[in-house]
Amino acid sequence: MNSKNQTSKGEVQKFNAKKISIIAVGVVVVILIGVFAVKGVIGKNDTKVSKGGDLVIPKSEVTETAKFYPYNANGTKLEILAVKASDGTIRTAFNTCQICNGSPRAYYKQEGKELVCQNCGNRFSMDMVEKERGGCNPIPIMQEDKIDDGTNIIISEEFILKNKNLFTANWKTK
Repeated sequence: MNSKNQTSKGEVQKFNAKKISIIAVGVVVVILIGVFAVKGVIGKNDTKVSKGGDLVIPKSEVTETAKFYPYNANGTKLEILAVKASDGTIRTAFNTCQICNGSPRAYYKQEGKELVCQNCGNRFSMDMVEKERGGCNPIPIMQEDKIDDGTNIIISEEFILKNKNLFTANWKTK
């Protein structure tokens, strides 16, 4: 009987050790997810929605990976994208196009070194952002429509509000 009690105690201790190990691994995973989320590894393109005022884009955060800046223009949801072209210049545009306008998918996502229209599939080189107007490409925000103060790119609220009609109520709903 004594050996049975010892076997049961040993099995219980092994079972408890497994439970503790599983819980410890779970805690470590949760902590790592939290650390990566805070550092921006998860959802690195997620940006706080600007609600009015000038849009200020820190030049230090603009890279060859397009960054999308959500903006609420008096109830109209829109996005402005910023990307560093291969020549080192920072290019900006509204994340929609004239041809596909009206479609809930009239916006771009980056695939490699191209922006791809989610409505028609047109592919657009990062180097062409802010260089072409019309057609299925991001609508450029030209140099005269923004301020570069050396540290930030500033797009005025007035300019954004004048262009909010580029975005329909159903934009980016699918």
